[in-house]
Amino acid sequence: MPHIKLSDRERIQFLRYLEKDLFIKLAFRNWDLYEYPLLPRTTKHTWSIKTTSQLENPRFVIIGLQTARKNVGAKDMSQFDHCNLRDIILFLNSTYYPYESLNIKFSEDKYILLYEQYAKFHQSYYGRRCEPLLSLKEYKEYAPLFVIDCSRQNETLKIGPVDVRVEIESDQELPDHTSAYCLILNDCVIEYSPLSNIVKKISLDS
Repeated sequence: MPHIKLSDRERIQFLRYLEKDLFIKLAFRNWDLYEYPLLPRTTKHTWSIKTTSQLENPRFVIIGLQTARKNVGAKDMSQFDHCNLRDIILFLNSTYYPYESLNIKFSEDKYILLYEQYAKFHQSYYGRRCEPLLSLKEYKEYAPLFVIDCSRQNETLKIGPVDVRVEIESDQELPDHTSAYCLILNDCVIEYSPLSNIVKKISLDS
């Protein structure tokens, strides 16, 4: 963790600012992880993940499945399984992402759109381009994750609570002992008063 050491002159100015007990804005991105421990053996399932406020609207949602990996010493928990998924749709109230079906078919190596979403995540999240960590083949074998960019939202999602749910479709019944994981990334802004020790969350539009 980097630390900043102030010179004597800057320290005096900083202390004078703190004495005014003004609120300081702090912006960061919050990560929430949700787990569905045991998915049913079916080809289509809806997972109601959470209801959130407009202050914590999801910006990115990453979904992955694992079959018989948890608490199994012989399996690598850092890897994921594609489970022959055909499509995943994210719903924020009645708005859905992506806007068109992905029509994935892992058995025929038809998952280029899914890989493209994964490859674009770094640029969308950090604002700079770089080579994906995994190749197309490695992505299928080690980490077939569904990365959904939902940062572009209409005005209706900025008012009132937002229900977050996911629809999962597969070509075959999901295997036994399959768990689903959902990582939700959202922008947060808080205001902090050092002297009063007050912390409050504010709207991103403030």
